[in-house]
Amino acid sequence: MDFGVKGKVVIVTGGATGIGHAIAKTFHEEGAVVVINGRDKAKLDAAAAAIGANAYGVVADLLTAQGAETLAKEAAALGPVAFLVNNIGVFDVNDFFEVSDARWMEYFNHNIMTAVRITRLLMKDMLARNEGSVAFISSEAGIRSIGNMVPYSVTKTAMLGLSRSLAELTRGTKVRVNSYMPGTTATESVAGYFEGLAKEQGKTVEEALRDFYRDVQPSNLTQTLIDPAMHGRGVIQLMTNTAMNGVCHRADGGTIRSIFG
Repeated sequence: MDFGVKGKVVIVTGGATGIGHAIAKTFHEEGAVVVINGRDKAKLDAAAAAIGANAYGVVADLLTAQGAETLAKEAAALGPVAFLVNNIGVFDVNDFFEVSDARWMEYFNHNIMTAVRITRLLMKDMLARNEGSVAFISSEAGIRSIGNMVPYSVTKTAMLGLSRSLAELTRGTKVRVNSYMPGTTATESVAGYFEGLAKEQGKTVEEALRDFYRDVQPSNLTQTLIDPAMHGRGVIQLMTNTAMNGVCHRADGGTIRSIFG
């Protein structure tokens, strides 16, 4: 299927690893010019090489306004940015009563403000050109609030609100803004979490995963971690479907018991 992205510029923030890397790879396979960002040049160069010949790594820290400006400028040198995937995010398991104000602000800066900074720069140009698509990578935790991941859940819920609010600014144009909610995915960070959990509990990783789905996500219909490549396919479909604007696409393995999304 031709998604119509050949030769077009896409930015995938935090695209060096995990879900972002899978999304970047899918766009590249479909012929897009892919730009990813990060803070470590060596890792970025390796990630871009793994994605393909038309992938570029830009050293830019979106925790700062200057970093966002650098990324926007470097990407624009390759052509108008047609697609923006806001993928940067952090998560950890924590005790709500022990999370400091400073840590809360770190969550908001990583999970919300990185997306605000780069979208603020690029979306105005998209509206002026009357062309463009923005996606926010949220999480099932944005709806299925998690008690031992409160800051993560709250910021991912906020991202859903941000996405829908920005979609309201596109009325009558060919610019679209949507969000995407992946479930628990077999990324490097998630694998590390389950490895640590298994060691702590004296189990194999397979046993830890089995117990996770039995005790924590019994409603999950697939009962397995999601292949990141599936999110690459899901996001490119969402971002190129002109009938979808202001929506949230759920790809959580059926964990959330809802007929919507």
